[in-house]
Amino acid sequence: MTKIRVTQVKSKIRRPQNQKRTLDALGLRKMNQVVEHEATPSIIGMVNTVKHLVSVEEIK
Repeated sequence: MTKIRVTQVKSKIRRPQNQKRTLDALGLRKMNQVVEHEATPSIIGMVNTVKHLVSVEEIK
C-alpha cells in the first residue's frame, strides 16, 4: 500500500469542530507539522474533509 505525507498549511482557528477533530485524528497539532500515513480509504476520507487546510504528497 502506498504512503502519503500530510502537511498542515493553514490554521484550524475559526474552523468547524469536525475539521479540528479530523486534524487531531490525523496527528496534526501545529502549523507546518508533517505526518505520514498509509493511504487507506479512511485516511483518504479524513484528508478530503480538511483538504483546504493540508497539503498531500504521495511517497514511493
